Amino acid sequence: MREAYHEQLDEVNGRLIGMIRKTGELMGLATKALLEADLDAAEQAMASDSSINRDQLEIDEQVLELMATQGPVASELRIVTSALRTTSDAERMGDLAVHVAKVARMRYPDHAVPEELRDTFAAMGRAACDMSSKAVEVLRTRDLDAAAALARDDNEMDSLHRSLFAVLLDDEWDRGVEAAVDIALLGRYYERFADHAVHIATNVRYLVTGEIEWADSTAGH
Repeated sequence: MREAYHEQLDEVNGRLIGMIRKTGELMGLATKALLEADLDAAEQAMASDSSINRDQLEIDEQVLELMATQGPVASELRIVTSALRTTSDAERMGDLAVHVAKVARMRYPDHAVPEELRDTFAAMGRAACDMSSKAVEVLRTRDLDAAAALARDDNEMDSLHRSLFAVLLDDEWDRGVEAAVDIALLGRYYERFADHAVHIATNVRYLVTGEIEWADSTAGH
């Protein structure tokens, strides 16, 4: 029976990997909508979020059932606990990507992002999707070095996020308050998306070692 239980835990991990993979695809669509003023991409991204929400409900239900019926101990308990944390992070990543798509749709047919900032947001989109992909690999392999590297990758997103404020606070900013609010919110959505990818890496560290905090203070949040 214990062997069947561990097979079920492996199934949960596979479903988590699929859920996180969807968040990267969703952010890719949302970024396309943002940069290209693509209404179809925005609406497709918003519709896709329901799949991630459904994944969270189903995986959480499966995990809670396992906890109730199998009595997980030691490392097994860490697996189910980290799974619940991971579904929460992935669900928020999906929501944040939808927020990006909503801004794109709200400003359609205009571009929500001024031309001079599109390269920055393109880089933020690439970084977000890359971190989602790396989170998938970290969860698949449970490689602590890869998990720590993902945490350090967040520095790139933080740097891009800070660069937006340098533009917004410049005396030459002439796009108005509404555009400034859009840019500030969008930057925050990407930055938080990356933070949740880091949280997933932290969950994996907890799963493997039972430790939550990173030894390298620059690597975690």
